[in-house]
Amino acid sequence: MGVLSWIVLGLIAGFIGSKLVNKSGQGMLMDIVLGIVGAVVGGYIATFLGMGGVSGVNLHSILVAIGGSVVVLVVYRAMTGGSRL
Repeated sequence: MGVLSWIVLGLIAGFIGSKLVNKSGQGMLMDIVLGIVGAVVGGYIATFLGMGGVSGVNLHSILVAIGGSVVVLVVYRAMTGGSRL
């Protein structure tokens, strides 16, 4: 995937993941960064479970990236002292 695709996927996944985890988001830049990290984490988890990883900007990749960003956001909030779900 190209850099622009990762940014778009990260923005979508980070925005949706942050709304699921804490309802307010972390700010646009942090949502993108955590979304991209979440996409990578989600890709590893999905590949490990045999479901395939992130392969482009499509529904499967977005769902995998959102799942990964939720995991990353929960860990991030736990590390930074944010309130729990």
